[in-house]
Amino acid sequence: MSILIYAESSDGKFKKVAFELASYGKKVAESLGTTVTAVTVNANNVSELSKYGVDKVLKVTNDKLSAFNAKAYADVIKQAAQKEGTKLVLLSSTTDSLYLAPLVAVGLSAGYASNVVGLPVSTSPFQVKRNAFSNKAFNITEIATDVKVLGLAKNSYGVFENMGSASEEDFSPALNDADFNIKTESVDKTAGKLTIADAEVVVSGGRGLKGPENWGLIEDLASALGAATACSKPVSDLGWRPHSEHVGQTGKPVATNLYVAVGISGAIQHIAGINASKVKLVINSDAEAPFFKVADYGVVGDAFEIVPKLTEKIKEFKANNA
Repeated sequence: MSILIYAESSDGKFKKVAFELASYGKKVAESLGTTVTAVTVNANNVSELSKYGVDKVLKVTNDKLSAFNAKAYADVIKQAAQKEGTKLVLLSSTTDSLYLAPLVAVGLSAGYASNVVGLPVSTSPFQVKRNAFSNKAFNITEIATDVKVLGLAKNSYGVFENMGSASEEDFSPALNDADFNIKTESVDKTAGKLTIADAEVVVSGGRGLKGPENWGLIEDLASALGAATACSKPVSDLGWRPHSEHVGQTGKPVATNLYVAVGISGAIQHIAGINASKVKLVINSDAEAPFFKVADYGVVGDAFEIVPKLTEKIKEFKANNA
């Protein structure tokens, strides 16, 4: 059972999820006694993938694919899988890949399991563990088709170096002109800032910040932690922050290693969207805030006093351990 991964990139640079997917694919490949092939689209330094266990890279370079197009990208991955005779295709759970995976599965007549959170439970029959019910539970899903497509949940496996030497091959799949009749444009990019999708740490603010003029507290803490900034739904609805920063069940779900919630009470829709995060730290002046019931760590107090002190301590620690 050969393995193919889609190594996602942006502006020619690989996203962190590409390295996590390669790490995951290598571990699965070792258990199956096979190799990992990655397909890339307009990526620059593809040799980076060899550090994480990729054995072969199919390089696709085409100006038509400079902007993301779900149908065209899915067809590229399908043709790469057919070329390699792969039986297992791995994608991440970024916004783009969530569009791609079902299209790839249909194109390959494959079974598809999304939100996979661990290595296969069994390979015969083929079973995987998945998040379910907005990350409130897990289920074991069996895929019986010959070809299988998995969508790995973000930050569910980790990034592990496994140095090797990957061969590189230029790949020119046939593109269907009809796929390019619909143009899409990303409007969710903030130059120079870490995005929620790529972040391992997210610092999020709520109405407890009292107004957009106080958002510097969130940005300073995020900067100290190397984190992305986010917000609750009421904050984006009030226009304090862009909707692209709204996290939760009705916004962007996140599965970070650390989620810091400042001044957020913890409505059920918000908690459902961040519940997959491994560690949740809540800072709130209301000791009865619902968020404390699901928090790993909680601080009851005034955010305007606590957050600046926390930020300063983090900066001091980093300076002393540089």
